[in-house]
Amino acid sequence: MAHLHKERYAPPTIARKLSAVRAFYRFAVRAGLLDVDPTGTVRTPKQGKRAPRFLSADDAARLVEAPAGDGPAAARDRALLELTYGAGLRVSEVVGIDLCDLDLRGGTVRVTGKGNKVRIVPMGRTAVAALRTWIARRIELGSKCRHPSALFLNRRGDRISVRAVQRLVESLRPACTAAGATPHWLRHACATHMLGSGADLRSIQEQLGHATLSTTQRYTHVDLQALMRVYDQAHPRAHATDNALPG
Repeated sequence: MAHLHKERYAPPTIARKLSAVRAFYRFAVRAGLLDVDPTGTVRTPKQGKRAPRFLSADDAARLVEAPAGDGPAAARDRALLELTYGAGLRVSEVVGIDLCDLDLRGGTVRVTGKGNKVRIVPMGRTAVAALRTWIARRIELGSKCRHPSALFLNRRGDRISVRAVQRLVESLRPACTAAGATPHWLRHACATHMLGSGADLRSIQEQLGHATLSTTQRYTHVDLQALMRVYDQAHPRAHATDNALPG
């Protein structure tokens, strides 16, 4: 561990290596090869909680509008990205959506998240419009349609994969100013932009399907000016009355 610190390895890297060493020594003790685990007194380095990365509202708009062309693939890509951003979905959630999960008239989508927990969330009018366009052209892309229930298909008619969505976003990165954008950044952006516009954390937690509020807090990035605007609008004591002022 001292060597890793001396070589300036990052705390997460040191923690991973320490975990592997600990696993080895635990096995050695259980197997009777050693009497004592020498890593028992070694502390795991503090890693801190790194805030998730996200896109500004302008960059999010540029990214979801970036798929070019009039073909069915472009219609699918725009709908997929609009839905990911509009509903704040994980990429695994968006690829798992079936046609029957959509309520376009009501503007909601049924999502199966982690632990097979189901939630119904709004997705926004822009996503609804993009989805209507895609669904009308869906058969053009996957004429064989080996997964007729799937909302998003690839050219072979199979359900689109997580990796395919990741590659899509990678190919669209030049459209925005945020280097290294991933599909998950759209989810972070959804949470941040909702909070910046006055949504409460509990509502955002429900939207994202987080088990705890502390996770939701890490998904929000609001600058101080935006936070002050929301505070001024929402808090009853934000503006002092003449009676409350000293003097």
